[in-house]
Amino acid sequence: MTHTILSTFALLAGTWTVGWIVVKTIGAKVPFAHIPGPPKDSWLTGNLLTVLNKDSWDIHVALAKKYGRIASLHGFLMGRLLYVYDPKALHHIFVKDQYVFEETEEFILANSRLFGTGLLSTLGEHHRKQRKLLNPVFSIAHLRDMTPIFYEVVHKLQTSMLSLVDEAQGGPVEIDMLSWMTRTALELIGQSGFGYTFDTLEPDAVQHPFGLTIKNLVRAVNNGGILVARLLILPYIHKIGSARFQRAIVDALPWKALHELRDMADVMHNTSTEILAATKRSLEDGQDVSKRIGGGKDIMSILLKANEAASEEDRLPESELLAQISTLSFAGMDTTSNALARILQVLSDEREVQDELRQEICNAHNEKGGELDYDTLMALPLLDAVCRETLRVWSPIPLLARHVRSDIVLPLSEPVPTIGGGMTSEIFVPKGTKVLVPIMHCNRDPKIWGPDAADWKPKRWFSPLPETVAKARVPGVYSHMMTFIGGGRACIGFKFAELEMKVVLSVLLQSFCFAPSGKHTVWELNGIIQPTTEDAELTSVGEKKLQLPLLVSLVVPALHPRSIEAPSHKSLT
Repeated sequence: MTHTILSTFALLAGTWTVGWIVVKTIGAKVPFAHIPGPPKDSWLTGNLLTVLNKDSWDIHVALAKKYGRIASLHGFLMGRLLYVYDPKALHHIFVKDQYVFEETEEFILANSRLFGTGLLSTLGEHHRKQRKLLNPVFSIAHLRDMTPIFYEVVHKLQTSMLSLVDEAQGGPVEIDMLSWMTRTALELIGQSGFGYTFDTLEPDAVQHPFGLTIKNLVRAVNNGGILVARLLILPYIHKIGSARFQRAIVDALPWKALHELRDMADVMHNTSTEILAATKRSLEDGQDVSKRIGGGKDIMSILLKANEAASEEDRLPESELLAQISTLSFAGMDTTSNALARILQVLSDEREVQDELRQEICNAHNEKGGELDYDTLMALPLLDAVCRETLRVWSPIPLLARHVRSDIVLPLSEPVPTIGGGMTSEIFVPKGTKVLVPIMHCNRDPKIWGPDAADWKPKRWFSPLPETVAKARVPGVYSHMMTFIGGGRACIGFKFAELEMKVVLSVLLQSFCFAPSGKHTVWELNGIIQPTTEDAELTSVGEKKLQLPLLVSLVVPALHPRSIEAPSHKSLT
């Protein structure tokens, strides 16, 4: 009986929400109606589900080709969205007027439900307060201290992969590199972030539920029905009833995808609670923190100490410290593991670059006589170029959304044609407008990067970049690109991700050669770009398993004499 009542209430709430949106939309003036764009695909969802579809690569390419740096899209019902990657407009969106162009309400609410009140769930002064406390643990000085932890974890990966290849008499053997990159990324954030181990990184080890949850989370929240509910309903019903009442509604609805998302949130909350409690115990009991995993240099240990020493106005409540665990795990694991998988796939196709990069790494090891310290690793030119170019051409996050908090005029770098046959160099954007920013197009803009902008050419970084790159003033914190965005919401851990990628590549390429598996890889746009294959087995919700199989074999010792030696754990100096 209770189940039926709650289900009926949920249906009525959803119907009321749609009706309220219709009432608000009817009669509203259509914004930027003079800006060209495609016709709507649906009266209900406009173009939104089309451009957010996991297979929408060709749609985005067609939009950029036909409309250029700015287009008008149809949103839900009669709403309009602005699709823009003009660099001057982006400077205003992410830097100059960043507090007008804030994260969307549905983004903040969904993250709050999933992670708690962390960096991805806060705005304005609240966000700045959290970021101020976290900034020091992502400094280059702290990353230098954490580099040995990175090597220790990655050598476990190397040892396990050596055992898999040895079983195949040196290979080649097919290995799902996405799975290994995901497990490694989670263990890196576990040890360096929380003084906690999730995974022994042994071949037959059972993967931690926390890691499996984060790996599948983006796809789950972008599931068709969940996506519609998140965008269309959540902003209007999130204040109805208590948290306990809302949980009862979720439990009552006969919706498998929603129940799986609920269970994911539970796994993240329970694991985060366990990690925070363990860290607090070690500090409160006066234990020697140097005996903790990571030697007490982990982010959470330092954060707890800094929070205790902070002034009352800067101190974070325990609930917000708890939220940072799942927030940082999600931000630090999924994007970086998929970026590493992409690099390995590209190197498997570009064997000449792979061999040249391997030689650069081996030469540096021979010269150093041990592991490469932070500064040496960062200074390797081809390794740096391969990482930069891959992050430019294939940004792990392809699309961002912003919500306009007040009326504003958005300037453009150059005039664009209007539907009436005129030209305009600025656009009035009214309060309430949703703005979509295709990072992939800004990073590949031929007006900025030249006619070969879409091509993967790592050695473009060996020569001076085109003058148009600097003149564009793209507001990104990393190498004139929007991969880690810019402004007050720029990725706080981009240097952490860069170190992770370079340590993993510098260790693996000494021992292994990577080649295509022959299986057709499909990269899905799930909020984060993720790989699967056409023949992948189906998950419990009918989605193809995320994976990236590559053929892995041992490097020929005669060519690279250091490459298959036992892992060295010589301390860095």
